[in-house]
Amino acid sequence: MTAKTVMVLGTSSGAGKSWLTTALCRYYARQGFKVAPFKAQNMSNNARVVSGGEIGSAQYFQALAARAVPDVRMNPLLLKPEKDTQSQVVLMGQVNAELSRMEWRGRSASVWPVVAQALDELLQDNDVVVIEGAGSPAEINLTSCDIVNMRVAQHANAACLLVTDIDRGGAFAHLYGTWALLDEAERQLIKGFVLNKFRGDASLLAPGPQMLQDLTGVPTVATLPMWWQHGLPEEDGMFHSSGLLPLTPGEGRGEGSPARAPINISIIAYPRISNLDEFQPLKNVTGVRLKWVRSPVELAGADWIILPGSKHTSGDLAWLRAQGLDQAIAAHAGQGGAVLGICGGLQMLGEALIDPHGIDGNGPGLGLLPVVTVFDPAKTVQHRQAAFAAVRGLWAGLSGVEVQGYEIHHGQTAPHSAMAAAGDVAYPVMPEGLAWQNTAGNVLGLYVHGLFEDPRMLQALFGAATPTLDSVFEGLADYIDQHFEPGVLQSLIEAP
Repeated sequence: MTAKTVMVLGTSSGAGKSWLTTALCRYYARQGFKVAPFKAQNMSNNARVVSGGEIGSAQYFQALAARAVPDVRMNPLLLKPEKDTQSQVVLMGQVNAELSRMEWRGRSASVWPVVAQALDELLQDNDVVVIEGAGSPAEINLTSCDIVNMRVAQHANAACLLVTDIDRGGAFAHLYGTWALLDEAERQLIKGFVLNKFRGDASLLAPGPQMLQDLTGVPTVATLPMWWQHGLPEEDGMFHSSGLLPLTPGEGRGEGSPARAPINISIIAYPRISNLDEFQPLKNVTGVRLKWVRSPVELAGADWIILPGSKHTSGDLAWLRAQGLDQAIAAHAGQGGAVLGICGGLQMLGEALIDPHGIDGNGPGLGLLPVVTVFDPAKTVQHRQAAFAAVRGLWAGLSGVEVQGYEIHHGQTAPHSAMAAAGDVAYPVMPEGLAWQNTAGNVLGLYVHGLFEDPRMLQALFGAATPTLDSVFEGLADYIDQHFEPGVLQSLIEAP
C-alpha cells in the first residue's frame, strides 16, 4: 500500500493549518480510508503521551480524528522551547540531549533520515496521509535546512493546499508572495488556495480569487467563514474570551435544579506555559468563565486560580514573582480561595525546587503546599489512571473519583519532612505521589495532565458534561465538506 498524500501549508503561523489538517483527517476517515496524520517537526510545549514517548498535541488529536492510534511516527521531531534560544529536542518520542545541544542547521541534516523513514512507514501502512507544514514554506532563509515543508511535500508527492488568515488582511498578497517564492517544481504541488477566517459577504472577494488564479494558475478552492467555537483544543494560542454562557434548564445541571452562580477560573499564563490545550473542556462548560492572567489586577473576582504546566518551572516561577502574582495567589489562598497546580504548577506550590543535576533550576516555591520537588535527569512520560482518595474542602467532590490522564515531567515531589514533623502535613490524595492537598483543603496540586478531558472529573466538579472530541471532529469534517468547492477534497487524493 502506498498512501495518497494531502498536505496543508500556511502563509504564516496561525493561518489554520492544524485545525484544517484535523478536519481533513476525519473527512477522509469517514470515507472509509485508513488515514494517518504527519508533521515532521512541531515546535510546541503542548505534548501528549503515546506508545514510545511523546508527540505534539496537534498530531495526537489529528490521529484521533483519523480514527488511528497515535504514534511517534506521526510527529518524529518535537521541539519544546525552554528559553528564547533553547529547546528540548524530542526525537521519535524520546528526549535527545545531543540534538538539543546541536546547531539548528546541523540538526536538520542529522534528523532528516529519521523523518523520511517515519513518513515512508506511514505511507506504506495507510490509504491517505494528511501532512501538516510548519510556519510558512516561503521562509527562504531556512530553505537549505527545510525538513518540514516543501522537502516533505516533494518526498511524498503531496497535493498541497495553501491556507491564509484573511482576517489579518493582505491575504491575496500572502498567497501570491508565498507561491512566488517557491521554485517551479514546488509550485506544481500547490493544488488550491484556502481563505480562512473570513467575515462578511464572500461575493465581495471578487474579482480577487480569479485574478490570483490568472497570476498563478492555482484556484481558490474554499472560503471558510470565521468559526470561534469549533471546540478543538488550541495548540499554541490562548483561548479567545468565551464570555459567560447562560445556564438553562437541563444544561450544566440537572433538570429543575436551582441555578448556580458562575465560576470564574483564572489560569496563570506564564511565558513557558505547557499543555494549555487541556483546558479547552473548561471553556465549553456552561456557567464557567475562563480567563488567562498575567498580572495581579487580572485576578480580581477569581473563584479558582490554576497554575498550569511549565516547560521551565523555575524560570516561570521567577517571572510570576516579578509580576507580583506570588503575593496575589498567596492572598487568594489565605482567604480560602481555590488554588490548583498541575505538574509544574504543583512544583511551584511547594516549599522548594531542588536541582542537583542542572535540569531546571533551584529556588524557593510559593509555600502553599508543604512539599519539596527534586529534579531528576529521567523524564516521566506515561499514561495514568488513578482514583482520588478522600479529598477535603473545596475539592471534596473528587473523593473516590477514578480518572485518567498522562504525566510529562522531570522531578519527583514529596512531603517536606521538617514541616511534617512540626505538624504542617501535605495530604496525599492520589497514590504514588501524584497529588497533594493542604490541611485547609483549598490548595490542591497534582501531576496528572488531561483530567478536565475526563467526563468523570467534570461531572464531579461542575455536574456538567461537554461535547465529546468525536463530535468536534465530526463538526470539523462537516464544515469543510460544506465550504470547499464540490469535488475538490476527492480530487486531492486522486491526483497522480
